Amino acid sequence: MVKLKLPNPGLEDRIPSHAELEVLEKEEADSRPKWDNKAQYMLTCVGFCVGLGNVWRFPYLCQSHGGGAFMIPFLILLVLEGIPLLHLEFAIGQRLRKGSVGVWSSIHPTLKGVGIASMFVSFLVGLYYNTIIAWVMWYFFNSFQEPLPWSNCPLNDNRTDYIEECSKSSPVDYFWYRETLNISTSIEDSGSIQWWLLLCLTCAWGVLYVCTIRGIETTGKAVYVTSTLPYVVLTIFLIRGLTLKGSTNGIVYLFTPNVSELANPVTWLDAGAQVFYSFSLAFGGLISFSSYNSVHNNCEKDAVIVSVINGFTSIYAATVIYSIIGFRATARYDDCFDKNILTLMNAFDLPEGNVTQDNFEQMQQLCNMTDPATFATLKFETCDLETFLNDGAEGTGLAFIVFTEAITKMPVSPLWSILFFIMLFCLGLSSMFGNMEGVLVPLQDLKIISPRVPKELITGLVCLVCYLIAFIFVLNSGNYWLSLFDGYAGSIPLLIIAFCEMFSVVYIYGIDRFNKDIEFMIGHKPNIFWQVTWRLVSPLIMLVIFFFYFVVKVNQELLYSVWDPNYEEFPKTEKVEYPPWVYAIIVILAGVPSLTIPTFAIYKAIRSHCQKKNDRAGLIATSETSINGNLKYTS
Repeated sequence: MVKLKLPNPGLEDRIPSHAELEVLEKEEADSRPKWDNKAQYMLTCVGFCVGLGNVWRFPYLCQSHGGGAFMIPFLILLVLEGIPLLHLEFAIGQRLRKGSVGVWSSIHPTLKGVGIASMFVSFLVGLYYNTIIAWVMWYFFNSFQEPLPWSNCPLNDNRTDYIEECSKSSPVDYFWYRETLNISTSIEDSGSIQWWLLLCLTCAWGVLYVCTIRGIETTGKAVYVTSTLPYVVLTIFLIRGLTLKGSTNGIVYLFTPNVSELANPVTWLDAGAQVFYSFSLAFGGLISFSSYNSVHNNCEKDAVIVSVINGFTSIYAATVIYSIIGFRATARYDDCFDKNILTLMNAFDLPEGNVTQDNFEQMQQLCNMTDPATFATLKFETCDLETFLNDGAEGTGLAFIVFTEAITKMPVSPLWSILFFIMLFCLGLSSMFGNMEGVLVPLQDLKIISPRVPKELITGLVCLVCYLIAFIFVLNSGNYWLSLFDGYAGSIPLLIIAFCEMFSVVYIYGIDRFNKDIEFMIGHKPNIFWQVTWRLVSPLIMLVIFFFYFVVKVNQELLYSVWDPNYEEFPKTEKVEYPPWVYAIIVILAGVPSLTIPTFAIYKAIRSHCQKKNDRAGLIATSETSINGNLKYTS
């Protein structure tokens, strides 16, 4: 077992002892927020961990990597990577009773950059994540119509035909790209602010402010709805989905394993990344949430329960999504066949009902024998159920195109649309609670804002700043900007932060000290599983994922998908290279949070060295270290 421990002078002075911890909890009873009950805490953590990625990212990865075969690496890495890091964040937050900045600066002053990096990532991800909630609200508001506005193409100005862009693509594509985003053909063509999206964005940030106005005192009440309602809606959709024609085709397709995919390293890489991101690790929110717990709360049990719920939700949501996708694929397959049948019937004047899917091939052969010349002029579409099932999409494409198309084919479609977007709204909002916690608590720990400023005002200022910056996402080019943020703001920085977290606890704070802390809190030492994963397995997995991810990104040509009606292969999106200035944006999004950690460590080291020189010169008489890890100087 790895026993390495780096020197860490002054640690005892920066953290409270076990005896002081219980006294501190009583003293903070009135001044520091706490959970009303255990259920409130668990629902908040589940709501933060279980987000939109469980619904639209995980099903796509299953479909891309051999269906049920993807579940194997996902579950293995969930156990070896996700649960250990989740337990570590819960335990260290509960032990030190601080937010992310306070925790890491208490362990060592040079580690304060880890907490600041988490704050930056939470801020950047929150910017675009709440914009997705704004899109969800726009679709929700438009769902109170019969028929749904994305079920048919609108007529042109002369009212003689459908709008060309829509007729060349589809009603759901047109409503998403033109009616909702009014998208430009380049990230450089910013266009203007879309007022309808701006109104939805205002609503989204307004709702979030009301829910987070007093931190966990208000979010703790909201999670009773936002964390439970998605499961109710998913269950309703599963029951409804199983009654639809072809739903089982989708479920069978999802769970049919292609074992050869297990030999593909990309499958394991994607599984590891999905486990990591689906737990919302390294954002700082989970550390803050656990710090409001009682000292003797069983954080180990909490980590296991939240992990099981998270893994179950991913698989359950994929089952629901693919039951609906199976119905959509079957409906498209039937439509395709109906067109071919109509083509054959019109060409040979066949009576209605004579040609069916079952006897179509026999009727084709008969017609070909009857009149080969006429038959040779007919053009039949290729109808393959596997192709329609394989026509998957991820992210916004799955939610706003694939699923909305399936809903239009369901009876009472507005009802199902309302339910679906309520579910997405709750999933997104409960995740934003954790993101806001990951920004607000570090701001308080850094003492950037005076403690006398009311919490409501601080929350309002943060929401206002985020809201104003998010205007970039409601421009004509907004979707391209959002994809850029999604691809880089929460990728490499989170891997680096998580590795630093685990390394700091095991090798700087000290694994033996950490084991004693957990024994004090829950009554027994962590078993061999936790020891092996914390010390070796989980850090190694994160390094491998980081290395391969970095290699893939460096060698990958940076392209983005453009919706251009003049593209020769339209309605396919065109892959276009980013303009050169975008590379600077990528460096800011991925580089600034990542570089915060070494930059702050170097700054602290230089400052400490200069301080020692001053001490020796007699310029400063004494120096002492406060409990939050900041140096205090007295003359």
